[in-house]
Amino acid sequence: MKLFSSHQRDTINQNFKKVTLDLLVIGGGITGAGISLDAVTRGLNTGLIEMQDFAAGTSSRSTKLVHGGLRYLQQFEFKMVSEVGKERAIVYENGPHVTTPEWMMLPLYKGSTLGPVTTNIGLRIYDFLAGVKKEERRVMLNPDQAIEKEPLIKKQGLKGAGYYVEYKTDDARLTIEVLKKAVEKGVHAINYTKAIDFLYDESNKICGVLAEDQITGERHKVFAKKVVNASGPWVDGLREKDGSKQGKALHLTKGIHLVFSKEVFPLNQAIYFDAPDGRMIFAIPRGKRTYVGTTDTTYKGDLTNPQVTDEDLDYLLMAIDFMFPSLKLNESHVESSWAGLRPLIAENGKGDNPSEISRKDEVFVSDSGLISIAGGKLTGYRQMALQIVNLVVKQLKEEEGILYSDSVTKNLPISGGEVGGSKGYQRFKGQKLSEGMTIGLKKEDALKLIETYGSNVSVLFNLYQDKFDEAVKEGMDPIVLSQLIYAMEYELAYKPVDFFIRRTGALFFDIEWVNQHKEKVINYMQKSLNWSNKQKNLYSSELEQSLHEAVTPLR
Repeated sequence: MKLFSSHQRDTINQNFKKVTLDLLVIGGGITGAGISLDAVTRGLNTGLIEMQDFAAGTSSRSTKLVHGGLRYLQQFEFKMVSEVGKERAIVYENGPHVTTPEWMMLPLYKGSTLGPVTTNIGLRIYDFLAGVKKEERRVMLNPDQAIEKEPLIKKQGLKGAGYYVEYKTDDARLTIEVLKKAVEKGVHAINYTKAIDFLYDESNKICGVLAEDQITGERHKVFAKKVVNASGPWVDGLREKDGSKQGKALHLTKGIHLVFSKEVFPLNQAIYFDAPDGRMIFAIPRGKRTYVGTTDTTYKGDLTNPQVTDEDLDYLLMAIDFMFPSLKLNESHVESSWAGLRPLIAENGKGDNPSEISRKDEVFVSDSGLISIAGGKLTGYRQMALQIVNLVVKQLKEEEGILYSDSVTKNLPISGGEVGGSKGYQRFKGQKLSEGMTIGLKKEDALKLIETYGSNVSVLFNLYQDKFDEAVKEGMDPIVLSQLIYAMEYELAYKPVDFFIRRTGALFFDIEWVNQHKEKVINYMQKSLNWSNKQKNLYSSELEQSLHEAVTPLR
């Protein structure tokens, strides 16, 4: 693997200064990660910079589903259903450790817009368009069968349910794994590095950026033949900096999710349901937790830190009460929460209803040559990357006569995905589970590591053994230390929030684990990464703020 260690940040930065890249990607979310992987595997010397941590924006704050695009049927976007559904299967096969099939139930009630007949027809069309595998095709359930699947759902007026497969993921880890594969193939990638200005040649064409290290404050120039702006909610800010923001622009909407313990919300079956206002809501079991989302409201606040408001909280609690009336949940039952932004595309002067704005991606090319991409969905990241890199290689061919190979990412496992696809993964899990228990891990712990790191779990097992005595000396859980060292050494984690939010997802789904281990983790990171006391205090405060925000507003 090429450099992707926080101990070598200086070296990574030096590498950016030494070359003129073929392509520089601004933005380390799933779109930027996908672009960098497609580009480097086609022969382009590629770099990527991210002003926060990788996946810190939208790509760690979604509903954590690789959608098949079922709801696009209601908008008659058949082409999108077909593309997204087929793409979902590719994402799964290339990273089965981080993407898992999840049977989803769609309860149908008297008076709702969807009835059993129309739903059956819609799901059948969906199976056909999306190329759904035979064993994952829709099933229609009668009311008794639906209640047997999930006794918590509202029984009054129940006419039956549709039953189909979605794919569950960890959005941040999916992003990290795509980026790790890109780095392995030769991409220069670094987080906490902000593009503060563009560089232009004598023809007023973009030839790079002035980058600022957000850790040290150091500035340096990064030169590139092509620059892609894949910065999500910040896309328009960079277009303004380039003086090229015109016509269509971003319309940001906010979606929030609430997390509950299984004790208070013992959901067995993932549910996709109509809220009283007609918006579709997911309730999804995930380990020892159940999470519910999402809202869809126009947003005009701080891009780096969207918050869950009282109104958001009330809306989802009302929706939960509507579908699961026996639970009687209130704000005191919420364990944690998150809010994320969707960078949608809206034309000037067009409608303002978030639910009516297209989720399609769109590419903008400015007179200076800046290529910007916005919109789109997590599921379609590989196709968005293909679109962008096709454009880049076409331009380079026209300008320099350089020929690059076609995309190879359709059948390219991401990092951790080298397990022989979804079928091979089952055999791999059995083998590695045995290995993990042999070195002293509990079955549950070994399985969690396998499902988090996939084919990279061998590195974690080795760290567990090699660092066991050190963990005891530090007063740390050996598993936690293994994950922490791996995150710093192989995934460029630099701050506690990187580890607890993006590398492990624990702040969202196991907040007690964060509180239990945060002090030891912070102390070890300070020693390992040579933080100053000022840095330690700053990064500790960042984590405490994130913890505070995750459990508010709890009136």
